Amino acid sequence: MRVRLNGELLTLDPSGALWWEARRTLVIADIHFEKGSFFARHGVFLPPYDSRTMLFRIAKLAQSYRPQRIIALGDSFHDAGAEFRLEASEQSDLKALVGAQEWIWVCGNHDPNPPLWLGGRRESELIDGNLHFRHDPGLVAMAGEVAGHLHPCHTLRRHGRVVRRRCFVSDGQRLVMPAFGAYAGGLDLKDDVFQRLFSEQRHVFMLGRERVYAVG
Repeated sequence: MRVRLNGELLTLDPSGALWWEARRTLVIADIHFEKGSFFARHGVFLPPYDSRTMLFRIAKLAQSYRPQRIIALGDSFHDAGAEFRLEASEQSDLKALVGAQEWIWVCGNHDPNPPLWLGGRRESELIDGNLHFRHDPGLVAMAGEVAGHLHPCHTLRRHGRVVRRRCFVSDGQRLVMPAFGAYAGGLDLKDDVFQRLFSEQRHVFMLGRERVYAVG
């Protein structure tokens, strides 16, 4: 699925990643490495494979798109110290991924100081051409803004079935990305925050297993 944002042509990948062909840039939001182990420490036990799964998915995307740059759009790590809970092999694999191309860690609310010992560079926000990359959508609309943080999801009811999926949402000037993390959850588009951020002209793109679907 291809869309235009502030004049730039972008590809929405069913993984939840964003591909900017003109800049050979892959964007991923809200990975939340080690969320599973964080919950386990607080007595909620989830399968401990979320970080390994995310690493595999990122490597697959990198192999497919061959990016020159990857932007991790904030909340890449679920909490302070999450990087140290990665297994040694996972740390090694992540370092290899980060070192394979230019890598930018955008600071998030969960990881205001992404760990630079894993490689890459840290930015609070990034402006490139007509696009402005940041973790949290601004209260004032900014042309070309690409943000995460809100983990948008959409519920679709058709033919007696109810389907709830992660989604991209955009009005052509601003785009909010879905969370990439396995345990990231989601906020329904009916929430008031989306009403404040977007006009009635917003478009919704739901993630499917093999493609992205424009549903509104």
